[in-house]
Formats: sequence, structure tokens, C-alpha cells
Amino acid sequence: MTIQTPTGRPPSAGSLSAPPPVLPAGLPDPAQLARLATEFFSALPGGAAAPQVSAGSGAVGGVASALPAAAPILSSLGNPAPAGSPLAGPGGAGTGVPGVSLPQGKVPGANLLPSAPTHVLSLGNRAPALVPHAVAQNGLLDNAATIAPALEPRAGGAALGVPPVQEGASASPYYFMQAAGHGWSRPDQQIALPASAAAVPGSFGLPGEDDLRELLSIHRFAPPVDDPLGLPRGGAPYFVEGTRGEADSRALAAATPAGHPPFDVNAIRRDFPILQERVNGKQLIWFDNAATTHKPQSVIDRLAYFYAHENSNIHRAAHTLAGRATDAYEDARSKVQRFIGASSPDEIVFVRGTTEAINLIAKTWGVNNVGAGDEIVVSHLEHHANIVPWQQLAAQTGAKLRVIPVDDSGQVLLDEYRKLLNDRTKIVSVTQVSNALGTVVPVREIVELAHRAGAKALVDGAQSVSHMRVDVQALDADFFVFSGHKIFGPTGIGVVYGKRAILDEMPPWQGGGNMIADVTFERTVFQPPPNRFEAGTGNIADAVGLGAALDYVERVGIENIARYEHDLLEYATHALAPVPGVRLVGTARDKASVLSFVLKGYETEEVGRALSEEGIAVRSGHHCAQPILRRFGLETTVRPSLAFYNTCDEVDAMVSVIRHLSARRA
Repeated sequence: MTIQTPTGRPPSAGSLSAPPPVLPAGLPDPAQLARLATEFFSALPGGAAAPQVSAGSGAVGGVASALPAAAPILSSLGNPAPAGSPLAGPGGAGTGVPGVSLPQGKVPGANLLPSAPTHVLSLGNRAPALVPHAVAQNGLLDNAATIAPALEPRAGGAALGVPPVQEGASASPYYFMQAAGHGWSRPDQQIALPASAAAVPGSFGLPGEDDLRELLSIHRFAPPVDDPLGLPRGGAPYFVEGTRGEADSRALAAATPAGHPPFDVNAIRRDFPILQERVNGKQLIWFDNAATTHKPQSVIDRLAYFYAHENSNIHRAAHTLAGRATDAYEDARSKVQRFIGASSPDEIVFVRGTTEAINLIAKTWGVNNVGAGDEIVVSHLEHHANIVPWQQLAAQTGAKLRVIPVDDSGQVLLDEYRKLLNDRTKIVSVTQVSNALGTVVPVREIVELAHRAGAKALVDGAQSVSHMRVDVQALDADFFVFSGHKIFGPTGIGVVYGKRAILDEMPPWQGGGNMIADVTFERTVFQPPPNRFEAGTGNIADAVGLGAALDYVERVGIENIARYEHDLLEYATHALAPVPGVRLVGTARDKASVLSFVLKGYETEEVGRALSEEGIAVRSGHHCAQPILRRFGLETTVRPSLAFYNTCDEVDAMVSVIRHLSARRA
């Protein structure tokens, strides 16, 4: 607030130290003015009018009568930003300290995110993923009020439209806000939110998605119809097959856009902080997604929030944090159920990962249902985790392991598979996507043929769940298993889906707490599924993190991810295949985001090290899939594997290194 002299001009620097001016007759003395100013500044916005001068008349009376009925917005320390926040305003604390001017180039009312490292274009993706911390007086989550005020912060709560606290306000939908006194909640119908629950770029004066999409394109190549490399083309892509009827698949394939992907890969990349990491002085290029995927900021934030606000053991206490942790854990189970299309959350069992999932099934259902002379069928494409547990079961019970062969492209031979099935077949366990070759296996047909033979079917979805829509009911799989760290979630958490009738008949695998209904020294009564299979303290936080990862994938859209990755894989295949000395291993028509190759004159470890020197991470080795590599006369390959945050530029960087290596030993 500017101090003015009776003449209406600001005082000079010297006048502040000069003797006080002589006031005209009839004006109050300085003590009265000081008291009047104190009362004026103590009045709240929207409150009673500032007090009138009680003594004298004339000029002062006229000034007093002209004062507004409510105190104006003032520069004050209301509505502060957290200490150290990148959202802090130019006043140092996000409040506008009186006397401190705006930095050069800043305009009042337009200093949105003045120093945040996060580009505003990513807010549309990130804002919905942020975990709610509290509800402000205007009914908005504090995250929303923090990340997108779009107002000069010194305007405070009045500028954000914060109404006074109301009696009998509706309760927050969040269990941790149910206690009284947590603030006002605006009725739902007064808050208009976008249908997508994402911030609209136009709200920030930014171009919309359609405008940006016109400037972007992934299609830097135009593969010819008759491919001289002999790479297979044509037919509906894998991501529109296997989970729908044939007519639906054709309709969706026809509707698949051949142009721009419906999302901005650069905006996606900003959600993954580790992609800014530098390795050997170069920005990280992560082509090891088949081993593990990186985590978006929303998953990292959700884990941090759990440990900061919800951390507790579950199910076995009446205190508040136990309730919060239990709610979060069981909500994650429901998210998994919806994501894979299970009929009930009770069909979802949390385990450490795909390996433990298959072991659980083999050592519970398998021990109860497989005996001497029975047969277990797997494919030649399997990861060791889908071979060794069945070998152990066969050795224990006297059963036999049968193997579905593959052709020279790496696709399973369905005619040969039919010949393996007979009345002794008890279970067929196959991967949906090969981790070593990327082959997309026709699991729907495999499951149907297994059921015709009276056998159960297990689908290993570790490599498929992040690349395509999975509907376990449409597949009619008896079991479906996957790992959280393959779908942008934490490590150490995985899922077993089992049909409820089958789970009910399975004995528990491990004994201890959480899986019992009653225990005496004479007998134990077990809980029904899924608790029966979750003995002891589970990986609660990482299950919650997996739920956040599935939320993120759903927001981006798994079909959008599949289309983008399909195009990126074609680009990478046609860029890498012509390099002299490169031999691609696995050329099935339907593949998902895995390239496996060897380079003439080089050990695979040499290629891996050369790529790492340029900041490019690939896997080199046998990929825990030795049988399928030996089918092609190899012990190891180099395996770049792609995700939807990878780009054509990154592919070009990798191919450039491979070309350089090839030229050195041509």
C-alpha cells in the first residue's frame, strides 16, 4: 500500500525523516490516524466496514465516508506456498512480501509456475495422477490449487474464490477427510470438471491437443507394400486380435488411425523423471523395458504418500492408519480386477511377481491335480519361470512335460499343438508374448483347444499386459499372471488371477497370519481366496503403487499405447534389419516391442557395452529363455525392447552405433 501525503503525492526519501507536517485545523492528530489505520488493516475482506473517524469533521469525515464497505485484498502472508516449493511466487514465499517488486518479465496475474521444472504441457497428464492431500475451503484438492492457480498469489483466498466455512458441509469422499473440521466442501453440481479429469490446455492459454498433433508425426518411414527385406506385413495387428470377436477385430482394425498417435510422446516422457538421467555423459535411452519398465511420477508420488500418510499393516486393527492402508490395498486389488477384466476382486491374489505366481499355481493346484502319467504342456518360447516349476512338479509326481514347437519365424505351430493334447493333459501353460523374441502367441486358440481336451490353461502375461488390452474372461483363461514392474509399477509385486471356483478348491501354499480364520493346536480353518494365498504381511505399499500405475496406463489408453508401440517397432525393425551383419531373431508377423538380434563379428556383450557407452541400455544374454535361443542355434542375443516413452530419435541413435560397429569389422 502506497503512503501518500495530504497533497496526494508520495513522500520523498528525505521527507520521511523530516519533522511531521503541521496539520490543518479540524484534522485528527497522528495518534488518531494511527489508531484508525490499525483498525482498518485488522478488518477482514468481506467483513464490517472500516470504522469512521469519531472526532472532527470536514476533510477527514469525507475520506472516512468514502471508504469501502469491505476491506480490499491486501499484500499479506495468507495462502503461502510450502517452503522450497518450485511454485513459490516472486515474493519468496508465494505471497508477495510488501515492498518487493515483481521480477523483470513477470506480469501480475500471469506468473503460473514461475520456476517449476515441469512444463505446463504435462499438467494435463500429471494433474489427475497426483494423490490428494487435503481439501481446501473452496472444495478443491490442494494439489489442484497449488499446481494451477493461474492467479497472482498475493490475491490470496479471495482471488481463488474461497468461500467462508459453512456449517453442515458435505463430507469429503476421501476416507482420511471424514473427520469434522477439515474444511468446506462445495456441492458437486457447482464444480464443472472436464470429462477426462485432465486439465484443459485452453485453461492456460495453450494450444490444444489437436493443434499440437498437427505438428507431430512418428511416421518417418513408409514401408513398401512388397517389403524387400522379407519382413511380414498385412492383417490386423496383434493389439486388435485375441481379446475380441473376429467382427469386432476387423472393425477396430479399420478404425485404427494410420497417421499421428493420439498422444504426445514428449509429454509422456516428462512424466518419467529417470529419463532425464545421464549415463556416460549422454541422456539415458532405455531399451531394456522387457526386463523392467520405469515409473511415472504419479507412481513415485503415490508410494511416498502411502508411507507419509497411510503406512500400517492391514486387516488386523481398528485404528485409523490400518483402515487407510487396508482401503488403499483393497482398492488396488479392485483396480487390477477391472484392468484385466476379472469378474471379482476375490479372483486377484497379490504375490511378488510372475515367477512366484507360477510357482504358487504349480505347488497348489498342480500338486492336487497332476499325477503319475499326466502331461503338462508348455511352448518352446517360455521364460525359465514357466518351465522350471513344471519340471519340478513333473519330477515330484511322475508327470511328463510336453513342448509346443515353433516355426522359423518364432511362432508356435498350432497344428503340432493339437497333436500334443489328449485325455492325460492336465494343464497348458504358455506365454502371451515371448520375452526373448517378442512373438505374440495366439493364446485364445490355445486356451480353447486346452479346454476341449479337458485341461486347464495358464497364460503368462508378464510381457503382454503393458502392450495390449487383456480381458481374462474373453480369453477364458483359468489362470493369468503378471508382474507390476513390467507395467510401470514397483518391483516386488505381482498378480495371480484365477477363476473363483478353481481358487476355492486350491489349498494354501504358505501358512501364517492373514490367511487363517481360526487356529487351535488341533486344526486350522483357512480364509477364502484371495486371503488364503496371502500369508503374512504382504507388499502393501507396492500393491498400492501398482494400482497407481494401472491408473496411469488407463489414462493414456492401452489401445493408444499399443498403436504407438506397433508403429515404433516397425520403424525400428526396418531401420535395424538392413545393417550389414545384423541377424534378427524372431520375425513372426505379430510381435510386441521386442527386437532380438546378433551382429556378425561381435559377442553380444561387446555390443551391449558399446551401446552403454552412448547411454543406451539394452539387455544382452540369454534372457532366461535358453531353450528358444538354442532353437535358433544361439546362446545369447542383444535385445532392445521398447515402451511407449521411447522415440524414433532414440532408435536412430541405437542404429547409428550398430552401423558404426558393423563398419569396423566389415
